Amino acid sequence: MDDPAQLAALFKILSVETRLRIVRLLQSHPLCVNGLARRLNITPAAVSQHLRVLRHAGLVQSERRGYFMHYRINAAALARCGEQLQSLLSPPPLRRELLERYIPNQERK
Repeated sequence: MDDPAQLAALFKILSVETRLRIVRLLQSHPLCVNGLARRLNITPAAVSQHLRVLRHAGLVQSERRGYFMHYRINAAALARCGEQLQSLLSPPPLRRELLERYIPNQERK
């Protein structure tokens, strides 16, 4: 996901507070829509809409348990998001020739 448009879309998805709260809750254990709705104090319909967006982005996976769908974090996808964020925020490695051009030998010691 080195494409800036894809990265921007991911950040847009995660810029919604409720979605971040859902991700946090699902990191501890899988939950159904009603369980999430109770913990978030929002309607099940609102939770379903947020889960649809998170599922479409690949951040959440669903699993049927009896009559209910339980949702859990896609740990691999979340790890990739973290790597992308780390890569974006890390300074690029300094090339030796740039260092030598801008910093005299005496100052580099």
